[in-house]
Amino acid sequence: MQYDRIDARILEIMQKNNRLTSEAIGDMVSLSATACQRRLKRLRSEGIIEADVSIVSAKAVGRPVQMLVLVSLERERADIIDRFKKAIKSTAEVVNGFYVTGDADFVLYVTASSMEDYEAFTRRFFYENSDIKAVKTMVVMDRVKAGFAVPVEMPPD
Repeated sequence: MQYDRIDARILEIMQKNNRLTSEAIGDMVSLSATACQRRLKRLRSEGIIEADVSIVSAKAVGRPVQMLVLVSLERERADIIDRFKKAIKSTAEVVNGFYVTGDADFVLYVTASSMEDYEAFTRRFFYENSDIKAVKTMVVMDRVKAGFAVPVEMPPD
């Protein structure tokens, strides 16, 4: 997957506002709308742009309780890890999930409507799973920054 300086600039723009038209983005990078659309299509098909999403306020949609959860598995076997990854992907309460190194095997960002709702989730998702050794929950006091924007490296000329 390669991209040039114009693609890098398009990526920076799209990460700030993906609702801009191809014409507006093209104006910003000195391309026609058609050329900009071709580049966007390629960036998507090559997986450089993974998704076009909106960041929704958990509070605004009735899920004000937010947690970061550290999960340690009983054993590090490929089948156990794969099974847990599948469970993460199919569970709506888990907004983000990361397989990590260090003190835990996974870090999850979980939302709930209340602490009672979170407790019910933990009973169902964690406590009924015999592959889980330990769970440590940290309640989010304030979401300081939310997003998925990553710094885009400028390729050399």
